Amino acid sequence: MPEPGEYPDPATADHVTYNPSLAELRELSASDEVTTEYGSPSYVSEHRSRSADATANAVDDEFGEADYDVFARGVEWVEDPDNDVVCVDRVVGRHPETSHVCRLFLPAEYGRIALSWAKLLEPARGRPPDFVTVQLPDATDDPRIRVHPDRGVTTVLGSDYTGEAKKSFLRLFMHRAKRRGGLGLHAGSKRVTLADGDDTRDVGQLFLGLSGTGKSTLTSHGLWLDEPEGVEMIQDDVCALLPSGTVAGSEGGGLYVKTIGLDAAEQPELHRAVTDESAVLENVAVDDDGTVRFDEPRYGRNARATVRRDRLESSADGIDLDRVDQVFFITRNPLMPPIARLSDEQAAIAFMLGESVETSAGDPSRVGEPIRVVGTNPFIVGSEGEEGNRFRDLIADLDIECYVINTGAVGTDDPIDVGVEETVAVLEGAARNRIEWERDDDLGLTVPSAVPGIEVDRFAVADRVDEFEAARDALRDDRREYLDRFDGLDDEIRDAMY
Repeated sequence: MPEPGEYPDPATADHVTYNPSLAELRELSASDEVTTEYGSPSYVSEHRSRSADATANAVDDEFGEADYDVFARGVEWVEDPDNDVVCVDRVVGRHPETSHVCRLFLPAEYGRIALSWAKLLEPARGRPPDFVTVQLPDATDDPRIRVHPDRGVTTVLGSDYTGEAKKSFLRLFMHRAKRRGGLGLHAGSKRVTLADGDDTRDVGQLFLGLSGTGKSTLTSHGLWLDEPEGVEMIQDDVCALLPSGTVAGSEGGGLYVKTIGLDAAEQPELHRAVTDESAVLENVAVDDDGTVRFDEPRYGRNARATVRRDRLESSADGIDLDRVDQVFFITRNPLMPPIARLSDEQAAIAFMLGESVETSAGDPSRVGEPIRVVGTNPFIVGSEGEEGNRFRDLIADLDIECYVINTGAVGTDDPIDVGVEETVAVLEGAARNRIEWERDDDLGLTVPSAVPGIEVDRFAVADRVDEFEAARDALRDDRREYLDRFDGLDDEIRDAMY
């Protein structure tokens, strides 16, 4: 079982092209490129989502000889002088407690994967690797991804999806943060600056949600604020909440965003970044003449683009949030109001439930179905119950406010959509501390009685659900049954069920 430093030295191996430029990486996959009308490269991969069912790690799964053979195949392939190998080093994270050097080996013909991934992170500048991933798309017809978290090594066999390379390192970034007493989060982070008399004050916010559920949109949304007020997007995908209260970012170079339905009127800033020549498109509908069609799922609904942070006006220079004040869990459960304020234990329940809907980034065959993923984070390594306890302890120690927001529809009979205007109103109201709250005994939650800019009475859950009490009780029973799966979860959390 190799350590990161036991792979061949890419700087001295004649058959390895080490840290080629972005232009050189693009040239390696020139035959696979369709150049867009914006001058950016576009590619189509055979695998168009992560192979979650084919992924196992040495902490949560019992590894046998066949599993360790996956790692051995990766080492042997890198060592073979007959192979045309590309190796790229990058750094995940800038904070001294969470910064790690990542080394990616892959066949030169798949330079497009390295091109997209390299734009997400920053150069390593000669530091030795902490994490190593070998990705061999043609090694097998049946993908196998094996992870050894303690050694920092991942081997990907049989998938050419860029997301496998990206998440192989972010998974380990989060695991190492937990080992240091913090918690890795599949979350976006932002800083909201608000006027306070003649001064301004900052509010740090986190958004937890599965890929494709609005996390990126809410993280980057400017809340329609005017100077001297404003919003800075800090991170889009993965962060680490540290015991100090700092939220350490992971990706300093770019963002890996979904593009289906991307509209210039609704998301002008993101649209400008995706249509910049520096972007890399993956599985986006692009005609032979370069015409890009964001509204067409020609290659499935998990169309993606890697965009550079410096092409987003709202992105901050830094990737670390000094302090987090508010955490928002994104759901689309019709029995939830547009926003509810949670106690520490209820927030831990929301963390454990991770209620959302399946997206094309996870299981394309189940798009739209209800789904639960602890922490809305499918990359947890280790006990999930302990993750819930750790989350509760951190937010309690740091006095962080937690909320659940519904970005879908409220009600099952005559449902009412929670639109962008309503979502922005509740987020701004929470940031300004201008929401009036009351206890809703029917829901077992603290809900708004007044929110500037919207009529909250229209979103009363009980009024829009036929046989509400039966539906509520069935949901609670289902939630309790789900939480019973997790050994080690504190009883105080289970007892706070809503």
